[in-house]
Amino acid sequence: MADPKELKVTLVKSKHGRLKSHKACVSGLGLRKMHQTVTVKDTPENRGMINRISYLLSVEEA
Repeated sequence: MADPKELKVTLVKSKHGRLKSHKACVSGLGLRKMHQTVTVKDTPENRGMINRISYLLSVEEA
């Protein structure tokens, strides 16, 4: 079985002043600071969080 693909996710807008659930998605993806980039597995759960806060993120395939 092939390994799941990975996504490089970068926080490009501040999480301050956002909805509580959106802040939870940011921390759920492992992001803490602006312009921090993390690599996450391409799973339906991570995709859902990315879609919900897409206006805060920059996403590219790794």
